[in-house]
Amino acid sequence: MLDRTDGRPLHQQVAESLRQEILGHDLPPGSTLPSEAELCSRFGVGRSVVRQAVAGLAADGLVIRRQGRPTVVAAPTEYRRLVQRATGLFEQLSRRGHDVRTTVLELAEATPPAPARASLGTTACLKLERVRLLDDEPLSYVRTWLPTARVPGLRADDLVDASLHRLLTHRYGLRPVSGQRQVRAVAADERLATALDVDPGTPLLLLEGETADQHGRPLEWFSAWHRADRVVFDIDVSETAETLTLDTLPKEGSTVPSGSSPPAERDLARARELVEELRTLLG
Repeated sequence: MLDRTDGRPLHQQVAESLRQEILGHDLPPGSTLPSEAELCSRFGVGRSVVRQAVAGLAADGLVIRRQGRPTVVAAPTEYRRLVQRATGLFEQLSRRGHDVRTTVLELAEATPPAPARASLGTTACLKLERVRLLDDEPLSYVRTWLPTARVPGLRADDLVDASLHRLLTHRYGLRPVSGQRQVRAVAADERLATALDVDPGTPLLLLEGETADQHGRPLEWFSAWHRADRVVFDIDVSETAETLTLDTLPKEGSTVPSGSSPPAERDLARARELVEELRTLLG
């Protein structure tokens, strides 16, 4: 049963209880989540509450829902991310129990490029450069532009192994809630190749866009380059949502089926296919 005196919505309490069981392996990867009827009886809530809770777990990549099949606990190497969700990579992966680390390479005043300048409406900006590591392996390189006036006193040390969005919310009262995103395939230049431990020219998946706060005011412009040999963007489409899943791929040295294309060609082909799918789905 739930604590009805708790200020949180009932579906959040249900989701948090199940989240702890999943992260603690009381519900191990591959196991079937209890049925809606069982969860309703256990927590003393209606089906709508249970459905909201499970939808939240699915959005965070903790469970996998497929029409006509039982909901199962996701494997540890899988994690999900909604294209239209404003929360950042650190926030989403940390909630899944991954060991996410952030190295801050630079935080300094700089003039933003034209797209960022147009989005933010100012040239007085901070440029933030970071590398995200998942379980000690470089996963993405992130460049973020922030209006200087909106984040007074921000320091690089504040963002080491931390969530920028969480800091913006708790310290500055700026909650990221909306924005536009686009994805395209690009080749790694020397700087990106060094940071992500790949060869120059290696295919990367670039997620780029803008984020506004709860008042609709521009908050950030970002570019995040993902390693295409470690990450796959897998999209589940329904009438009401489009879900982006990032799955870690086999590491170097894994067996490649006979007749398969070379890894670099295969990665680039996958990246190009993804971009075309995203353009179709996101308009």
